[in-house]
Amino acid sequence: MKRLVILGGGYGGIKIVNKLLNSGLPKDVQITLVDRNPYHSLKTEFYAIAAGTSSDKEVRIGFPEHEQLDAVFGEIEKINTDEQNIEIREIEEPIPYDYLVIGLGCEDNYHGIDGAREFTHSVQTIAKARRTGIAVGNLDAYGKVAIVGAGLSGIEVASEIRESRPDLNVRLLDRGASVLSAFDPKIQEYVESWFEKNDVEVIHHANVEYVEKDAVCNNGICFLNDVTIWTAGVKPNHLVADLPFEKDPHGKVVLNEYYQVPTQQNVYVVGDCASSVYSPSAQLAGQQGEKIADVLSAVLHDKEPQLPKEVKLKGALGSLGKTDGFGNMFSQPFTGLIPRLAKTGVLWLSRRH
Repeated sequence: MKRLVILGGGYGGIKIVNKLLNSGLPKDVQITLVDRNPYHSLKTEFYAIAAGTSSDKEVRIGFPEHEQLDAVFGEIEKINTDEQNIEIREIEEPIPYDYLVIGLGCEDNYHGIDGAREFTHSVQTIAKARRTGIAVGNLDAYGKVAIVGAGLSGIEVASEIRESRPDLNVRLLDRGASVLSAFDPKIQEYVESWFEKNDVEVIHHANVEYVEKDAVCNNGICFLNDVTIWTAGVKPNHLVADLPFEKDPHGKVVLNEYYQVPTQQNVYVVGDCASSVYSPSAQLAGQQGEKIADVLSAVLHDKEPQLPKEVKLKGALGSLGKTDGFGNMFSQPFTGLIPRLAKTGVLWLSRRH
């Protein structure tokens, strides 16, 4: 029996599971999918849970059922690459593997800033997004919300909260000179204008020095607020740091062209834990997952895998509430209703598949 263990049912992991099951597994292969939740969740929509505009049921999808697939739900304690097994907190016996896929995603990077971990909310997991939504929803009128970080996550959280709670005071702290520094200047200007029209305060050149229970201290000034949400960067899941593999400067595992760990080629890495020239995204993880599934399918059939084709991303989409948005599509910047509808379409396809 060949034992394939997939850690994480996110965008990359679920893509691998579905493609392997649909392509026809050899009868001597058993897949074990390990995740802390009994469902796949659409992380790109966690901002709506944090703002209270969507219930978490809307972003949950059940894992597939198949006679060659076992699902184990629990918190991973350790990845033992020497003994080739996985320790799960809720299970006494480790889970052995012959082939392993690591798709554990990312977690908040607090950059060593005092108080950030203790006193901020997050949207990095569905459980944390729920807690953030409760904190925002329970605020009295004229409550103060600060979002630290003006990348895609910060923009979507800030705009969705503004649409959800027009009574709140919303402040966005941006490290750079303009929001969404990775996007086209036209999009940056559009989003800046949206925030100005919708009374969201944007503070540029922010340098958060420390965070307190009721304040964010930036460039010598402490802003009093009721809820602070951290969207100022991510890093690979903490379990990856303990793995005896070569890593890039961002702490991600360096792989060969088949998405395998060069020193242990029965181990594959997908998504936010895998070194890549591209920034982390659901789209990137999904494409990597498809390519890993092709490689694994060949390996499990005792065939020589073909060299995966290069990743080709189709652009990026973001929302400004439910009826406005932005994105790079067909190598061109778009703003307004069209990219928002496009994002809704991508979400519909994700639920369907």
